[in-house]
Amino acid sequence: MPDRPEIVCICGSAQFVDEMRAVNRDLTFAGVIVVAPGEADELITDKQKTALDALHLRKIDLADRVLVVNPGGYIGASTSREVDYAHAIGKPISFTGPAPAAP
Repeated sequence: MPDRPEIVCICGSAQFVDEMRAVNRDLTFAGVIVVAPGEADELITDKQKTALDALHLRKIDLADRVLVVNPGGYIGASTSREVDYAHAIGKPISFTGPAPAAP
């Protein structure tokens, strides 16, 4: 048994915010430490988006594994970049929807 709970980083498109919140809740109640994308109630600037994207890669660094929330198999450009990054650093990756085809 590990000396700390598992840490999972949630990735996914902002259009799936409700689904990501549900996954976050379920994992949290299962005793998992969850790191998730930042949320904003208003439009963000390009500079803020760049900063949040870089911050999310650091969240992936902290995690034991990555869980991609992708209903219907949808993965946008930002999430695809995060998946590529996680793969490159050897993080286990799983998907709530269909996994994308291997390149």
